Amino acid sequence: MEITGRLVADATVRAVNADKNVTGFRVAINRRYKSQGEQKEETAFVECTYWRGDGIAPYLTKGMLVQLSGFMTAEPWVNRDGEPMASLKFRTDEINMLTSSGKKDDGKPTQAGNKNKVIQPSKQFN
Repeated sequence: MEITGRLVADATVRAVNADKNVTGFRVAINRRYKSQGEQKEETAFVECTYWRGDGIAPYLTKGMLVQLSGFMTAEPWVNRDGEPMASLKFRTDEINMLTSSGKKDDGKPTQAGNKNKVIQPSKQFN
């Protein structure tokens, strides 16, 4: 399955064990529709994980438009009242960057929409 949306914050890396890290990020997906002749919009926020390496994390920055390929997983958990719950997460296999990362090669952030920077769309990580 594929989803396309904007990162709502910079990606983070979390250690799972001594030799395995996971990159995590959240994507906002907008949907526009008409209801009774009125234009409406709603946003869904999707928690995503990427297990194929953490080197991509510095390039996944807030506001970036990405296309993701992968699948949904349900992660069970128990709430404070002892009731079983589940959270949906998108387990990403492939990341396609549709806009620039907002970071210069020297690691310092650039201003979003910088017209002097050449954007290379579709930088793919898999």
